[in-house]
Amino acid sequence: MEPVAPPRVCAVIPVLNEQGAIGPTLARLPRDGVDVAIVVDGGSTDATVEEARAAGAIVLLELRRGYGRACQTGAEHAESLGAELILFMDGDGADAVDQAARLTAPIFEGVADFVLADRTAGLRDPGSMGVHQILAGRCVGAVVGWIAGVRYRDMCAFRAIRTADLKRLRMREMSYGWNLEMQIRAARAGLRVLEVPMPYHCRVAGNSKVAGSVRGTLRAGQRILRTLVSVGFSAGKPAA
Repeated sequence: MEPVAPPRVCAVIPVLNEQGAIGPTLARLPRDGVDVAIVVDGGSTDATVEEARAAGAIVLLELRRGYGRACQTGAEHAESLGAELILFMDGDGADAVDQAARLTAPIFEGVADFVLADRTAGLRDPGSMGVHQILAGRCVGAVVGWIAGVRYRDMCAFRAIRTADLKRLRMREMSYGWNLEMQIRAARAGLRVLEVPMPYHCRVAGNSKVAGSVRGTLRAGQRILRTLVSVGFSAGKPAA
């Protein structure tokens, strides 16, 4: 039997109670651009796991709490498979995952090292983003520009990075600050950053774990601010 080649692109999708959304999300992934989908479940009490498996995804159960923890677990599994590039996304169907190549192509073409979707500059479904989310992204981006040299416009979870580059960043934030930490560390590491305007939709089903409640919004906001202070104002760069 001939050996199976390592996947070139692995999608990593952290989820919690995304029944009705994870299936359509996986169905929209371009099969010619994403080789493997890894769904990391944080303890769903609905049929998320069964739905993801039925759609052909590898499902990992990560019962340690934290959005960043789920992302890290998925990234480590992608690395174990030999993936060259990791594509992070949410499992709620809001990201334009059918256009994933717009994030991965600049890396494979040698134009960029870290590519993110910019929801604020793309076409958005009415109600898909609140004004406070857009303003928060702009404000945080301005601070990151001041402390790390790259001024981001958004903190969208839909992003692509080479597995080797992600490992070099030595991520530490295992909660909602994961995305921001990655952006700060990528800037400090000298990675070529590119934000691509992308469409953004309303979630397919269920409720947002962050924007869906005041408590969730406050908890995530607090974690992001703590990350901005602890990571943003710390000295040093990731090792080469």
